[in-house]
Amino acid sequence: MIRKLLIGFVVLLLVAVAILAIGYQPTLRLMPTPAVISTGDLNPFDINPKQEKSNEIQILFATNRIPAGQTENRMYSIFPGNKLRMGIAHMRIGKEETPWETLFNLSTTEEKGRRPALRLDNLEELAQYPLKRSKLSQPKNTRAMADMVNSALERSIDKDITIYVHGANTAVYRASAQAAQYHHFTGQNSVVLVFLWPSAENLFAYGTDTRHALRSAPAFAQLLRLLAEHTNAKNINILTYSAGVQIASPALDIIGRNTKKEQREEMRLGEIYFAAADIGVDTFTRHLQNYIDMPRSTTLTINMRDSVLSLAAWRTTVSRAGSPDTGDLSEEKNRWVQNASMESALNFIEVSAETLSGMSSRSHDYWFTHPWVSSDVLTQFLFHKPPRERGLVENIREDSIRYWTFPPDYQERIIDIVTQAVETRRSQIAGEE
Repeated sequence: MIRKLLIGFVVLLLVAVAILAIGYQPTLRLMPTPAVISTGDLNPFDINPKQEKSNEIQILFATNRIPAGQTENRMYSIFPGNKLRMGIAHMRIGKEETPWETLFNLSTTEEKGRRPALRLDNLEELAQYPLKRSKLSQPKNTRAMADMVNSALERSIDKDITIYVHGANTAVYRASAQAAQYHHFTGQNSVVLVFLWPSAENLFAYGTDTRHALRSAPAFAQLLRLLAEHTNAKNINILTYSAGVQIASPALDIIGRNTKKEQREEMRLGEIYFAAADIGVDTFTRHLQNYIDMPRSTTLTINMRDSVLSLAAWRTTVSRAGSPDTGDLSEEKNRWVQNASMESALNFIEVSAETLSGMSSRSHDYWFTHPWVSSDVLTQFLFHKPPRERGLVENIREDSIRYWTFPPDYQERIIDIVTQAVETRRSQIAGEE
């Protein structure tokens, strides 16, 4: 009997390891309602009178993964290809029969209980480009891409485009779902595009993901230039999570080093937000120095106890930007960070269990699991407000680096701030009609 139990245990253990080894991706359920919406005082879903009341949503996608299948229902591999492909991700929140009223109630209250799953119905590819700048002259594909993006912008209240860059060990479905839930909590009023870089989708393939991320940076830089050159987006915002910074940061470095001073505003870079950034702090700082003057602002969230970044630091022998050790920076770079935090639109936000009630001290996914942090992300991207005007509190370290924290009364502050901002936005919309 004992021998059978031991054999059974070993079999279960092997099955569990096998599931991890093939990159098990659990179903993503709708994130907690951001604090700014959960009290019911604000309803972003009623801002756009043309919005369809449905659990079906669409976001845009771009990828450098090698594809398979028909263009109207693509599948994408874990391998990097030689083309940038763009299209529409058709998704839904909940089951086909989930009524809008149920979804609306879950999305505007703190109601507990099981959240609906996000589902990816299909990926519809509409345009593709060779990953070489010299071969970008493709009028047909450029028109298709521009029409796709501009049509979405025309229907949207928010005239920016926000690009979401997912982390490591992330499948196409999960990355799309993370981007879709952000889009949903804008009141479905923002145009969101997910960049599906070729993660190996495997917990044990971090090295492969790092190599694929490095190969994907030029494709991401090309995407940014395409959007700047051929679309009507007012601002191009970027939200990266975890290892997504390993694509966005070097891509912005490429653009910064290769864009003349008089052309830098033409890139129309808006808010750049690095959540739980998994990249060496020295590399991240070197990149920043080449593009810091281009975006409206650059934000880095920091959790010094982040368990995932601690493991990454141990593996790579250098601290990560989202949990930095300034001892890994030269004296010159430390002085640059001090000056930039005080004199430029570079903002560090401390995220900790001491200031965020209910957050696990070693949390890594706090940008979408904690209602205060997700509220701050939404407010920054939708209204382009600096930290002080988003209700955060200024702090100065002993080494003269400025950083921001969430005050105990953050929820009351942010509701008042956004209420006023929404009224201003409504007045602007009325004046344009």
